[in-house]
Amino acid sequence: MTQSRQIQLIRRPQGMVVAEDFAVVPVETPDAADGQVQLQALLVSVDPYMRPRLDVDQPLNAPMLGSGIARVVQSMNPAFKEGDLVRHFNGMQERFVSDGRGLQKLDADPALPLSVYMHALGGTGITAYGGLLETGALKDGEQVFVSTAGGAVGSVVAQIAKIKGCYVAGSTGAADKAAWLRDVAGLDAVINYREQPFAQAVREAMPKGIDVYFENVGGEQLDAILPRMNVRGRIPVCGMISTYNGDRVGVKNLSSIIYSRVRMEGFVASDFPHLQAQFQADMTGWLKSGQLKYQETILDGFERAPEALVGLFSGKNAGKMLVRAAD
Repeated sequence: MTQSRQIQLIRRPQGMVVAEDFAVVPVETPDAADGQVQLQALLVSVDPYMRPRLDVDQPLNAPMLGSGIARVVQSMNPAFKEGDLVRHFNGMQERFVSDGRGLQKLDADPALPLSVYMHALGGTGITAYGGLLETGALKDGEQVFVSTAGGAVGSVVAQIAKIKGCYVAGSTGAADKAAWLRDVAGLDAVINYREQPFAQAVREAMPKGIDVYFENVGGEQLDAILPRMNVRGRIPVCGMISTYNGDRVGVKNLSSIIYSRVRMEGFVASDFPHLQAQFQADMTGWLKSGQLKYQETILDGFERAPEALVGLFSGKNAGKMLVRAAD
């Protein structure tokens, strides 16, 4: 047996999540039995999709659902050896045992930080890549708007669109994120929705209308964008974070999609297995060349995962939010 810890949801959030909704629970992890491996968590992912799950899907008094990168520390499974790095979906557990199903070996490029495999080269990266290029059917040189452009997904979407020669604008709610998007990521226009009337700012930022709107927010932002969509525009719907804490702002301009023949389509990261090889090649090249920049917020210490969850949903992260459980 090995001493370990889990992050558990101990009560359903009422609106915005708070630290008291979670607990760091000590547990004992058994040694690997025949056919099993024991793993040590290295990086724990904290993501916006977790919030709606807290209301229904996430069991109480059980490890938080989620993904991460771990190292094999014991192996009784011939498919894995001690020291192997793997991606996993075994949730927020410091140490855990697996029969190998669902584990994906990670052959990390030594020229890149391991953390990029949790965002630009991980789930958020393929979400951005597939959502923009396949669901959004982006064409070179189009007019693109990205909501939550300072987030882990949105910042990658915006930069891919720039790489494809598009005019790109985005929204964010923080001055430092707006500055990073303008000065580092190279967006053509950035709207701080906390400081500017959003609908007017969109009209000014997108004088040629919008061909692709990458949707992460919903509510008032979606309502302001819809009348600016060009004919045959596309809206890949990645998320609607404005609704995750129980708020429900109605959308009045949905009828705009009729005469503009706009297509809205939701998607998830698992829709794109056929794009993985090209995604890995493209993204690795963009990162190494410096064409694609990233931000990450890493909290050190497994026990800080509740702090990371609260920080993510209150916008305290820059780029991808991660917890470093071990080196």
